[in-house]
Amino acid sequence: MTKRDSTKLAITDTVDWRRAQAPSLAELEAIAAAAYKRLPARFRKLTGDLVIRVEDFPTDEVLDDLRIASAFDLLGLYSGVDLARKSAMDVSAVPDMVFLYRRPILDYWAEHEDTLGQILTHVLVHEIGHHFGFSDADMERIEQEAAA
Repeated sequence: MTKRDSTKLAITDTVDWRRAQAPSLAELEAIAAAAYKRLPARFRKLTGDLVIRVEDFPTDEVLDDLRIASAFDLLGLYSGVDLARKSAMDVSAVPDMVFLYRRPILDYWAEHEDTLGQILTHVLVHEIGHHFGFSDADMERIEQEAAA
């Protein structure tokens, strides 16, 4: 998923910015897992045993394959075979995965009003949704259900 326009981040005076640190890979993975669990069950069912993997940046190979110039322009990527092409007889050595890219996500978060959880939910829904051919309207509805 590439960056998209949104509004500015609301900052309060209650945060001690001298001690604040960006979430680690493990912390971001935990936030993403919680966001995934809030997605509607029928949507999560599409993915089976999906693995959510958090890395700092996409690999150069991924960027080259997608023709993306800057590593900061890719927030996430779905890797796997969709249900329409899967066979019950297929045994995959690699599970379906959504890669979330920590540094681009944090960069995006710093420039927008959305919470980190909202951004991760958006990236997950869009990576999964685009992979399975959902429309933008479908994905927006799923995001709204997850927020409720």
